[in-house]
Amino acid sequence: MDFVDTYEPIRTLKPVADNIWIVDGPIEYMQQYGIDVPFPTRMTIIRLSNGDLFVHSPVQGSDKLYRQIEKLGRVAHLVSPNKIHYASIYPWSQRFPDALCWASPGVRQRAKSRNITVRFDRDLRDGAEDEWLGEIDQLYFRGGRFMDEVVFFHKSSKTVILADLIENFEKDKVRWWIVRVLKLTGVLAPDGMIPVDLRMTFIGRHKIACQCFDKMMAWNADKIILSHGRWFDQDGSRELKHAFRWLKC
Repeated sequence: MDFVDTYEPIRTLKPVADNIWIVDGPIEYMQQYGIDVPFPTRMTIIRLSNGDLFVHSPVQGSDKLYRQIEKLGRVAHLVSPNKIHYASIYPWSQRFPDALCWASPGVRQRAKSRNITVRFDRDLRDGAEDEWLGEIDQLYFRGGRFMDEVVFFHKSSKTVILADLIENFEKDKVRWWIVRVLKLTGVLAPDGMIPVDLRMTFIGRHKIACQCFDKMMAWNADKIILSHGRWFDQDGSRELKHAFRWLKC
């Protein structure tokens, strides 16, 4: 039995604001400390002004979900935000073969080392791509020795979109015996942040991470969407500051 519940209903569109939606996905497993740990998953969809759809960290899809999304517009961009968020891009690219698949730093090598089939067409840069310039901002969040993450900001809804830089598991969605573990690793809501194992990779490199954090704070976010756990639908800047308190910027 998994120690965490999904955010039902899964594989269905849930509006966040005009032209931005989330889709909660099924449980995925990631190996940590030698064991397979279950995570709830979440993707974000943004409709650009030309009608194209930007899909951030796609979850496991279904025909029903694909049909819902096709009604929104043309799936044009499938985006990997970091090197551990990419596995569902390939099946999505088969359903939407004309979409551009965007690679995050290190993801090509990660997929190759694990013999996972994936297609990437372009590499994300530190700054908005021409395809969504003026609508979505982005930055490389650097400083960790294990991985960088590309962070996105939907300007019109003032929403920051993250993958693993904040994890925020809710107490009432996990088994009682795991609550203490989540608290010790720093990922229990309402105080969730980056997990302690990833946090340790920033030791001695806080200066560059703080520079990235300052850029995020300058966005003056209202909302923060996370891939794992409860996301924040208000007080975005305050929640960012709280979640990144470990940096001591």
